[in-house]
Amino acid sequence: MSLFRNRGVSICKEHTQKPRSKLSQRQGSDRIQFPGAINSKFTTKLAFSRAGEDDAMPTYRVLDQDGAIVDPNAETLAISDEEALRLYKDMVTVSVMDLIMFDAQRQGRVSFYMVSAGEEGIAVGSASALSPNDPVFTQYREQGIFQYRGFTMDDFMAQLFATTKDPGKGRNMPVHYGSSKLHLHTISSPLATQIPQAAGGAYAVKLQNQANPTAEQRVVACYFGDGAASEGDFHAGLNIAATRSCPIIFICRNNGYAISTPTLEQYRGDGIASRGVGYGIDTIRVDGNDILAVREATARARELALSDGGKPVLLEAMSYRVSHHSTSDDSFAYRAKAEVEDWKRRDNPIARMRKWMEGKGIWDGEKEKSLRSEARKGVLEAYRKAEKERHPTLRNLMEDVYEEMTEEQVEQMAKLKDVVQRYPGEYDVEQFEGGLESLAPDWPGRENT
Repeated sequence: MSLFRNRGVSICKEHTQKPRSKLSQRQGSDRIQFPGAINSKFTTKLAFSRAGEDDAMPTYRVLDQDGAIVDPNAETLAISDEEALRLYKDMVTVSVMDLIMFDAQRQGRVSFYMVSAGEEGIAVGSASALSPNDPVFTQYREQGIFQYRGFTMDDFMAQLFATTKDPGKGRNMPVHYGSSKLHLHTISSPLATQIPQAAGGAYAVKLQNQANPTAEQRVVACYFGDGAASEGDFHAGLNIAATRSCPIIFICRNNGYAISTPTLEQYRGDGIASRGVGYGIDTIRVDGNDILAVREATARARELALSDGGKPVLLEAMSYRVSHHSTSDDSFAYRAKAEVEDWKRRDNPIARMRKWMEGKGIWDGEKEKSLRSEARKGVLEAYRKAEKERHPTLRNLMEDVYEEMTEEQVEQMAKLKDVVQRYPGEYDVEQFEGGLESLAPDWPGRENT
């Protein structure tokens, strides 16, 4: 039987109900045959339905909090020691970068930062189960996906410090990474906008899969938090994907808080997973602190998303946000510090996987010390290098809106140059590539920007 749910019951892949193009109500039938309520039996009992705690969707896990396999009779995990070590190293590297860059923001070195503490296993674990060619739409706590896909520490720092090596040309705020080479769509700030975009991307992928059946069949992965699931874009995206049968995996990081709003104040009902069932989407809830469970669930979700010509799948990963929402937030204003420290000490994806690897004999204290030392060294080297880099040229303020700058834009650029020249003490433009001269219409370096 599948781990996933559809209409509240476990289903097998081969018995998934296919949509019907025509429906008619048969005379004398004991059930309704109508769009939106297919195969619903008539009843004389007047009763309202509501899910309660007793029938909450279960949470799939492989490892317990001590790093031990929960079901000793389960099939052997499809992961080699080498891959397990890679996953662990990626989680640790991201966590080390988070600590350093959080402090860097506090020191005024960067303007903004968001850490992924407590959620590293969701990003790295799911990324390991996707194809490198699967398009991914992330939110802003998925550093682990970028790390696993090959985003280098220099790439992270170029974006965070808005250097000339940033593919986004310094136009976005920190932590809004993107890479067309790695099939990672650039992160945007407005909450949940990536969800309907991902659904549209998945429909395009569906058509490409159909047009090239012998090529690699791809899916789209879309990440968001529990707070984003309260936006209208969440419902629009899921409904589009469901009705158009798009090959997409929606991955919700339910970390307990949407900035300062706990989940208990965000919604009633059985978490985010119950909404997938409501949209007729195969759904699973998984322990987000268990990277192996996330990996297994995502691998199965990908198989399902490619079955029957394509279908959406929803995966709700349960974790706990042990960090502040961002460097602009003080979470101790709305939750007790003891609560956070308890979660840090009791359970997190890095500690749990480390216990499992130590139990297998492939990890120990010396290796841990060496890894963290190397990770810190790598982060700091990229950090110091990026700090010395210049920012992209000022003319990027005007370019790339149209194929060629309009007369109005050229005029605005000239006015900007004039303002800076008249108040030289107010603007430090030498830190930008080309300095003030880059605002000249005939600046020689404009062809290389």
